[in-house]
Amino acid sequence: MRESGILMPVSSLPGPYGIGCFGKEAFKFVDFLAQAGQKIWQILPLSPTGYGDSPYQSCSAFAGNPYFIDLDALKEEGLLTAAQLKAEKWGTDPKEVDYGTLYVSRFKVLRTAYAAWRKQCTGLHGCSYYFPDDYYAFTLANEEWLDDYALYMALKVANGMKNWVEWDKPYRLRDKKALAAFAAENEEEIGFWKFVQYKFAAQWQAVKAYANKKDVQILGDIPIYVSADSVDAWVGGALFELDADGGFARVAGCPPDYFSADGQLWGNPLYNWAYHKKTGYAWVRRVRHALGIYDLLRIDHFRGFDTYWAIPADSTTARTGKWENGPGMELFDALEAALGKLPIIAEDLGELFPSVRKLLADSTFPGMKVLQFAFSGGDSEYLPHNHVKNSVVYPGTHDNTTLTDWWENGASEKEKAAAAAYLHLTGVKPTAKELAAIRTDDVRIALLRAALGSVADRAIIPMYDWLGLGAEAHLNTPGKLGGNWAWRAADGFAAKALAKTIHDECSVYCRV
Repeated sequence: MRESGILMPVSSLPGPYGIGCFGKEAFKFVDFLAQAGQKIWQILPLSPTGYGDSPYQSCSAFAGNPYFIDLDALKEEGLLTAAQLKAEKWGTDPKEVDYGTLYVSRFKVLRTAYAAWRKQCTGLHGCSYYFPDDYYAFTLANEEWLDDYALYMALKVANGMKNWVEWDKPYRLRDKKALAAFAAENEEEIGFWKFVQYKFAAQWQAVKAYANKKDVQILGDIPIYVSADSVDAWVGGALFELDADGGFARVAGCPPDYFSADGQLWGNPLYNWAYHKKTGYAWVRRVRHALGIYDLLRIDHFRGFDTYWAIPADSTTARTGKWENGPGMELFDALEAALGKLPIIAEDLGELFPSVRKLLADSTFPGMKVLQFAFSGGDSEYLPHNHVKNSVVYPGTHDNTTLTDWWENGASEKEKAAAAAYLHLTGVKPTAKELAAIRTDDVRIALLRAALGSVADRAIIPMYDWLGLGAEAHLNTPGKLGGNWAWRAADGFAAKALAKTIHDECSVYCRV
């Protein structure tokens, strides 16, 4: 069945508190998707943002982002007041996330809400504290990650938010007596971090249920690696490549590519795949959790399961890395044996060896076709006439700039000439004058129609490309520190007229 969807991070929704959240704008966007005939909402990771404000460098592979909690809902529950919310700063530009300001204000009001919630729970049923049944159910269902996460975050707060490798040795090495003593002395702080996840989960499940009721599926994202500064790395131990001192021996990245001439040094710890295999693959637990949050899963950097770029941990450049073999189909066989048929989309971008292509074919997962990669020369696999049904076509991913900015500032003259000819915007050999005369919006619309007209079963269009926005909406520039993940849509962006336009365009290509 042919279908289409829209890529729109929760963080990019409008709203009054500095960042998009699970409030009324999220429900309104679901309504917009339904009106536009869209079947998929791709949201990217819901993880807490970490280094560089990136959800791909999170403190936890399981936790949700506290910034996405709807503060108005907490106000309606009596946990916050309008005055408390008004007293905080949320940033000066409603079209941009100010993460520095948000870090201060958001946690301040969440702690205020937690204190009010604890007060609500005091003295019920003759107990000092009696928490709601749904809280107990949440903590029980998620205890295999929640206890470690809450303890880890409490320790980070106690250590000035330093990376766990800088903590005192008993905490760094997870000495049981030291951790038990810390937990006993910091019950309130640990309880706060559990409360935050409890509210996140309840609010997100309400949004997801509403979307599913409207026949919209949620496409989430699983980064292949965990952050070095994360609870996953802290508790993982032998799940990762370790040196003789228990530190990380090598880290992840990628060789020189389209985005960076020096490659990318991500710094994530690499998995000890031999240990994973021997112990039944910890990824089963991770994917099971993700399937409780999303309907469809995009696995980032899929090629890393075939071969991955391993860089010495003390290196300052990705150029020093080398290719190593990943787990291949053994991992996906184990996942399907435990969880059944997996609704996975493979991010099969980057340098693709024949073995990567074979892994994708053996897995039967749909891969990705990106139109911004299609016009650099030759009979590219990204050109629409080379697409296959079992794939997902994008004008660009969250790492690409917008179509408008790509045409005006990113595409080379060679790419422009190839695109103009392919899209029938000019003759087959356009001159520089002819290229200069092309309206940017005509290119954008032609590329959107090329994506929708692809044979690919699914077409997903970033919201900023439907809106025709420029560089201001570029979500993420790989290798750039700061200034990413900041774009927010203006109020009223999801207008009925635009929904009708999208519906009509998708109808032409039998995606509605």
